[in-house]
Amino acid sequence: MKITRMTVYHVNLPLEHPYWLSGGRLKFEVLDATLVKIETDEGLTGWGEGTPWGHTYVPAHGPGIRAGIETMASFIIGLDPRRLLDVERAMDLALPGHLYAKSPIDMACWDIAGQAAGLPIADLMGGGSRTPRPIASSVGAKTIEDTRAVIERYRQRGYIAHSVKIGGDVERDIARITDVESIRRDGEIVLYDVNRGWTRQQALRVLSSVEHLNVMVEQPGETLDDIAAIAPLHRTPISVDESLVTLPDATRIARDGIAEIFGIKLNRVGGLTKAARMRDIALAHGIDMFIMATGGSVLADTEALHLAATIPDANCHAIWACQDMLTVDIAGGRGARNHDGHLHLPEAPGLGVHPDETMLGEPVAIYQ
Repeated sequence: MKITRMTVYHVNLPLEHPYWLSGGRLKFEVLDATLVKIETDEGLTGWGEGTPWGHTYVPAHGPGIRAGIETMASFIIGLDPRRLLDVERAMDLALPGHLYAKSPIDMACWDIAGQAAGLPIADLMGGGSRTPRPIASSVGAKTIEDTRAVIERYRQRGYIAHSVKIGGDVERDIARITDVESIRRDGEIVLYDVNRGWTRQQALRVLSSVEHLNVMVEQPGETLDDIAAIAPLHRTPISVDESLVTLPDATRIARDGIAEIFGIKLNRVGGLTKAARMRDIALAHGIDMFIMATGGSVLADTEALHLAATIPDANCHAIWACQDMLTVDIAGGRGARNHDGHLHLPEAPGLGVHPDETMLGEPVAIYQ
């Protein structure tokens, strides 16, 4: 089997509500999505998606994905998409770094490999749990009153997991954490996500103040060095998100005891192939996980679910999914959808969902 054609689409995905994070310094209203269709000489077609969270969040942006695909295309055409490591190495040779540009190609190849094997991607990767995974809401940086309202809105949709965005103001952050904990229901999962919005002194003041609440806090500093510097000075469990990009990052976190949780974002780390190695590092060192697409449609959410399904139930807290935040649906209700706040693994071979091409407009590029 050989890749014969790659078709690239650019789609804007408007958010239902304006979204703030990192202490309110970053605002987002529309996501820039890149959809990739890979066709083969045996008639199988795979789809991939790369949707960064804007261009100010981390070093990734929509036009960069499309430029990266253009750079890598000639190295990929003619390869067997089922040979995922060959595709990975070809991309790394053609374009060192730029992992976010490689993720949609990796995703489409896994889709084809699953279809060729007659298995969902999770089963092809070695074992897909059918336990529905909780979806984590995303509660932007707001006042106490707004935070309560957004959490309640998600509760009405069945959500039992919430990612509450904090950062930037010590007293406000302590107050919001304390208030959310006062209304947290039995069985609810809450992750307080700083998105790098604290200095070291701010992080230490908040983390020390909320130790007694037994909460989980994500990315309390800009870098791994920042998080590592204060790790011996508090007892609050930490999740690393934005600073978990490469396998060396994962091994350092595990070796040095920098964090107790991995937040693995598939687009940021380069797709399923690279993310699976981080999963194994985490499991080998007793580190739990949240699994996420960086952003995007139900395609990206479904990809995240496939990886989450390969993690033992006890080690995967929740999946962050974006579909309920969007005003457009490019897949007509198909794929892994919110049912009582959970995602259920598709049984169809491959990814289990493809977009409606009529929703995508004209291709922006075709490589063959």
